[in-house]
Amino acid sequence: MRPRRVLFLFLAALFVTSPALAGQDVATRDGDGRVTIRAVRTAPLRIDGRLDDPLYTAVTPVAGFVQVEPQVGVPSAERTEVWVAFDDDHFYVTFRNWESEPGRRVASDMRRDGNVLFNADDVVNLYVDPFLDRRNGISLTVNSIGGRNDGQLFNDQYNRDWNPIWDFAVADFEGGWVAEYALPFRSLRYGPGREQTWGLNALRAVRWRNELSVLSPVPQGMGMSSAQHASLAGTVVGIEAPPPARNLDIKPYAISTLTTDRSATPRISNDVGRDAGLDVKYAVTQNLVADFTYNTDFAQVEADEQQVNLTRFSLFFPEKREFFLENQGLFHFGGVTSGGGDAPVLFYSRRIGLDAGRPVPIEAGGRLTGRVGRYSVGVLDIKTDPSTSLGARPTNFSVVRLKRDILRRSSVGLLLTGRSVGQRGIGSNAAYGVDGTFNFFNYLGINTYWARTDTSPSTSLGARALRGNDTSYRAQLDYAGDRYGVQLERMRIGEDFNPEVGFVRRADIERSQASLRFSPRPRGAQAIRRYVFAGSLDYFEDGGGRLDSRDRAGEFALELQNGDRLSVLYTNAYEFIPRPFRIASTVTLPVGGYWWDTLRVAFNASQQRRLTANVAVEHGTFYNGHRSSLAMSRGRLNLTPKFSFEPTYTVNRVRLTQGRFTQHLAGSRVTYTMSPRMFVSALVQFNSGNNATAANARFRWEYQPGSELFIVYNDERDTRASGFPQMTTRALVVKVNRLFRF
Repeated sequence: MRPRRVLFLFLAALFVTSPALAGQDVATRDGDGRVTIRAVRTAPLRIDGRLDDPLYTAVTPVAGFVQVEPQVGVPSAERTEVWVAFDDDHFYVTFRNWESEPGRRVASDMRRDGNVLFNADDVVNLYVDPFLDRRNGISLTVNSIGGRNDGQLFNDQYNRDWNPIWDFAVADFEGGWVAEYALPFRSLRYGPGREQTWGLNALRAVRWRNELSVLSPVPQGMGMSSAQHASLAGTVVGIEAPPPARNLDIKPYAISTLTTDRSATPRISNDVGRDAGLDVKYAVTQNLVADFTYNTDFAQVEADEQQVNLTRFSLFFPEKREFFLENQGLFHFGGVTSGGGDAPVLFYSRRIGLDAGRPVPIEAGGRLTGRVGRYSVGVLDIKTDPSTSLGARPTNFSVVRLKRDILRRSSVGLLLTGRSVGQRGIGSNAAYGVDGTFNFFNYLGINTYWARTDTSPSTSLGARALRGNDTSYRAQLDYAGDRYGVQLERMRIGEDFNPEVGFVRRADIERSQASLRFSPRPRGAQAIRRYVFAGSLDYFEDGGGRLDSRDRAGEFALELQNGDRLSVLYTNAYEFIPRPFRIASTVTLPVGGYWWDTLRVAFNASQQRRLTANVAVEHGTFYNGHRSSLAMSRGRLNLTPKFSFEPTYTVNRVRLTQGRFTQHLAGSRVTYTMSPRMFVSALVQFNSGNNATAANARFRWEYQPGSELFIVYNDERDTRASGFPQMTTRALVVKVNRLFRF
């Protein structure tokens, strides 16, 4: 035997030791095809995307991926193999992705959390449920050029803004590409004990085939989230976690600013500022984490994307500040995961440290999140400093969240929020409620809550309080199968329901809603993957029983095999305006009831194309006149995998009895990615509705894992003056932070 071969076998025996190697399989499957994998102990791996460590020859990989799309349960057309291993510090998962036609691979985005990576590129997605509670977990996705997307899941609801410390590498080989994952145990939260059993599933997307396949089978229709359903994941056994140790992260920052604000009183011109602050993360236990922040700053935040608003209700903008994002899903209440709809959000973190979109200084704060047995716990307390320019007083914000797991995939809980100084600068405000989320089978969910608010000094006295004007409740049933869909909802929001650390789009309503969907998949169709027939009724009354609004809608859509979607939507709407509504700067609608009918035709292009966009054309009556609109969203041109151009445009032409107006909203984001850890982007927007242009340019460099340099430039201008738009605010920010792990 050759000396080199003898040395190789010796190293394999030395560095790869596990009961799984004693002539036994590392994976088994039950009658439903669900996989159980035994993790292999290994020497530390070189994370370089090359399969030259002894593990890869000594251990047989796990294969057997099956399709979710287009043919559920059929073996995948492209072979995928997986290794699962660990050492004293890391949990490893490696994918070997075979390709019959490597030249047709789609890889367009290198940036971390890129906008299209998850929905457009050839990727592998790893889902891990470290608590094995079949409810929550983490999701890690990479493509073949180094782009990655990571997120947390709470009850299968995805939060893409979670950014843990982990390592990976990708590389090509002659027959495809490889992705190696290395997850530090200290970056994960899991149950007590050395011997660990986790949930695990994996997905691979092959875009030129429009094929999705998974390691453990799931029902059809779950799309890119197929591997992220905790209750359907497989199992990995044999993990030996390291013993508890000190787990402390300290992240100081320093910042320098140059600011001009002509809207402030007195005006600010080229004001130079500097500051410093500190974030600390401490693992109280392996599954309970405390976060502390001092003199918090959010200068690296991207600008809000403008929205068109032709309604009489407030807009909801998503949270983008890093401090509030980790474990964000824990604070969701009553099954309400976003604020874009009519259901209230009891805790809306943008109420803290922001006033009308302008920052209010945060002095300090702390947060405790995690799990204790079958309980999920979240506690948050933050104090803001006074702001002379905004007239804001020092305010203490507090939130308490407690959830208990029941049954197989259900939970009940309570949420309490409070602020020491109300939004009007007097008194205090509190909100509290109980909720339940019940999930049965694979598609059936029931969400419910009851909540109440207390504003001091109270405006809800006597008979008004007895009638429950300061309460809200909701009951929703949602069946989201692949072929059939049903949703029923009943909701009430009292006139005085006022959660001032939350968000309420419209108060004093009672809502009844029903929607039905039938979406068959034709057999033998070459071009069409699915038909969609849908109808809905949304009925709102005010607290006095008067019809406030009613929407009746019907939709027909074609979902094509190549990922495109064509839809036609008809809407019949009624709305009562209780007080004069200023819909545009020169047009005000009088009190009264209005009917209108709208026809909308939309085409959503498959995101894996080099040039793609969603385009919608709409025309019909509108209040007491007519409206025509054209909207282009999610536009994208991939010039190279490093350089992309993302335009958006919306125009509304409205003709009413009281007058006519045209509103334009245009914008574009340009991104150049130097490496997966470094990019520069610019967002330019124009909104004729508020006569403003805004520009946000942002450079981000993660010079080592968890440590970043930001250079940000913001510019807002008023377009009402003749000539070049006049500047209203401008800021240049340089910020650096450094992560120290102990």
